[in-house]
Parts: sequence; structure tokens; C-alpha cells
Amino acid sequence: MQYTYDDGGRKASGYKGSAGDCTVRAIAIATGRSYQAIYLELFFLNRKQHGKVRGKSPRDGGSRMATIKKYLAGMGWEFVPTMSIGSGCKVHLRDGELPNGTIIARVSKHLVAIVDGVIHNTYDPSRDGTRCVYGYFQKST
Repeated sequence: MQYTYDDGGRKASGYKGSAGDCTVRAIAIATGRSYQAIYLELFFLNRKQHGKVRGKSPRDGGSRMATIKKYLAGMGWEFVPTMSIGSGCKVHLRDGELPNGTIIARVSKHLVAIVDGVIHNTYDPSRDGTRCVYGYFQKST
């Protein structure tokens, strides 16, 4: 797959350095909403659902998948699993294996926005097309 550098508006929101904020970046890129808005909404939703989680925030990957699914469902997105326990990997970050359009792919310990077959992220997570996709979020039809 092609790759293009995209921080999802992180720098424009005034953040510096690096962070484990792939969830915020991927959602900002896929929805076209501001990084700061996504960050704050996930921060408060995470606190509301799970109470205070020491040291965890959207900046360091503190949102649980259940929280992310609920958040995206509220914006009209649905999760489409591409594998199940024991099924083995059937879909990879590779040309032709994911739907066209805008999606957010869930891979091991990472979420990544893909727009019309192009990875939008701060690095190329595809591992030369071998990275397994557990599922993806897409706008509900």
C-alpha cells in the first residue's frame, strides 16, 4: 500500500514530540474532525466509562477498544471484523485486501487511517504488506 505522512492535525493543535496517540490521529484523519476535539472527547469518555486510570490518556493509548467502538458508533461508524479466534490472518495492510474509501484499520497495538487505499499515519505500519488486520471501522451505510 502507498503511505503518506499525516499526524492528523496533532502539530497544528499545539502538541510537540511523539506520543502513542494513534487512536486520536486515526479518528481525526478519517472523520476530518480536529485532533484536539477527538482528544478531549476520548479523554472524558474514557474517564466516564472507566474512572481514573493512572497514567493513561488518549496521548498514550489509554482508550480501551470498547470505548473506541462506542465512541465511533456514536458518530455512525461500525466495526467489521476480519478474523476470529483461531481463524488465522486473512486480511493484511496490502493493496486489494481492504475496501476502498475511508476506513480505520485495527492492527496489533495500533489503529491507522486508510483513505482510498493510502495509509495516512506518522510511519508506515504495513510491514511490507505482511501486517495482519484484525478488523476495520467504516462509516455505516
